[in-house]
Amino acid sequence: MEPDRADARRSLYHAGDIDDLVRRRSRGRKAAAIAAGALSLGEPTIPTGISTSAKGRLFFKGQDAVALAQTAPLEHVASLLWEAAIPANLSSRSVAAPDPFAALACLASASQPSLGRGRVTLIQDAGLIVGSIANASGASLDDAPLHQRLVEGWGCDPTVAPKLREALVLMADHDLTASTFAVRVAASTGASLAASILAGLCALSGPRHGGAPAALSQLIAEAARDGVASTVDRWLNRGAELPGFGHPLYPDGDPRAVVMLEGIVIPDAMKRLVDAVFAKTGLRPNCDFGLVAISTRFALPQNAPFSLFLIGRSVGWCAHAMEQSLSGQLIRPRGRYQGPVLAID
Repeated sequence: MEPDRADARRSLYHAGDIDDLVRRRSRGRKAAAIAAGALSLGEPTIPTGISTSAKGRLFFKGQDAVALAQTAPLEHVASLLWEAAIPANLSSRSVAAPDPFAALACLASASQPSLGRGRVTLIQDAGLIVGSIANASGASLDDAPLHQRLVEGWGCDPTVAPKLREALVLMADHDLTASTFAVRVAASTGASLAASILAGLCALSGPRHGGAPAALSQLIAEAARDGVASTVDRWLNRGAELPGFGHPLYPDGDPRAVVMLEGIVIPDAMKRLVDAVFAKTGLRPNCDFGLVAISTRFALPQNAPFSLFLIGRSVGWCAHAMEQSLSGQLIRPRGRYQGPVLAID
């Protein structure tokens, strides 16, 4: 709270604090309800200074992510999130691997625990990790900015470079998602940075997280085959979420999707799907839709939406792993037992 300079009888409060208060009151005051609610977009339970969303906007270290995406490469955002004194090195100095899982497993098998290591050393590890993930995703092996390496490695139209840069930056972090929480749990045990990022990749691979772009592609294909209206109705009638649309943190629309979709022409089938979904649900495209739209418009490799998500997010994962490791705190929640009552002598 701080006094209102225009009126000494009034006080000013942080809008985010007021939103938190409303959420707490709506859940009730029982400790169990508060704890359970915290596991699903509830009150933050892990202190972090990396990213947050407020009033429909996303911020990295207090800077507007949309503004960063319009000018900065991923290397700049990595330096920002990692608190690096020099520009982050995400170059190709990495292990050769057929896919990101193999790359991270190889690094993890030969990495030292993160506990007790300084930030400078962890930053060096982080650069190697992100570079390895990019290489295993098809980036060219040189020292160009990462979005340019993807253009060269994927052999796509050079005009897509700004869109790849925007997508990578916008996906760099998003508070405590399921995969980010997995990263922090692993890092809290002292696991190596590579092992912690591998934990995040395992969580991201689930269909309810990083699998959303693939599900959206299926929705688009069905809409093109069976008609948009009937396809949307069928998905809604069976209680299925519509992948690529809506986000609980952005009721008025995902700002990341707005940037990704700006200036590109998407196929008519995707346009009709956007209109139909909004008419029936009021939901707007989210970042998953943006990733698929960019990949479709520029004929990127089939797995490009997931790769862009993973490469960008690995920067944020490394930041969270470092923050958690340097805090020295172990994440170990308690379970609320709901099984049969045990006889105790």
